[in-house]
Amino acid sequence: MPLISKDDAAALTERFKDDLEHPAMITVFVKDTNCRFCRETAQVAQELSQIDPRIEVEIIRIEDNPERARELRIKRVPATVVAGDRDYGIRFYGIPSGHEFTTYVEDVVSVSRRAPSLEPQSVRSIERVSSDVNVQVFVTPTCPYCPKMVLMAHQFSVANPRILSEMIESLEFPDLAQRYAVLGVPKTIVNDTHAVIGLLPEPLFTELVLHAAGLVDRVPPALDQKLKSTKVDASKYEEYAHSHEH
Repeated sequence: MPLISKDDAAALTERFKDDLEHPAMITVFVKDTNCRFCRETAQVAQELSQIDPRIEVEIIRIEDNPERARELRIKRVPATVVAGDRDYGIRFYGIPSGHEFTTYVEDVVSVSRRAPSLEPQSVRSIERVSSDVNVQVFVTPTCPYCPKMVLMAHQFSVANPRILSEMIESLEFPDLAQRYAVLGVPKTIVNDTHAVIGLLPEPLFTELVLHAAGLVDRVPPALDQKLKSTKVDASKYEEYAHSHEH
């Protein structure tokens, strides 16, 4: 059974006809066992490629090609890499379904255009980042604000490939959600040290990335408040976890 409906496929045909400029490559890493949505994640990519021939798809069994997985910094499956003329650092861990399918489509368009959908000032700031930055955005399929946060993180990667931006579907990876105290989504964690909950405006997210990269010492009060409130949230999770150990 198709995962992309006929109506959606027809709409995407027109969208891609107008908006795709160069080829895009979707690489999906799967495995045969202990992967609930690997088959469906591969199927979504294949169906998308059938809509427009400029979208190329490669399906890789991770156990058959661990070297490629290491090369693309793939840590778990199902994993999807959306790339253009190069690997920008866009990752989906978990099936890009529900609201996240929109992000998936927008990522394909962005890498095809070889340009991020960001404000010029944000792009200039992000281009200053010269060290590796890892952004993890935890989501759930029904979260209405998650796609905007994931898309913004992915656009930052298009602007500067030193930024590796990963969508992580919390329900598919509950161990990671527990490790990072994900009690609300979207939860965004930068370099494992800076965390915020909720959708950030683009200027604040820019400041967060610059702060995590060591390029700014002081952050705006609004961002500082979010960082502090998330630390409180994490401490509450630790109390909850300890109280449920037995």
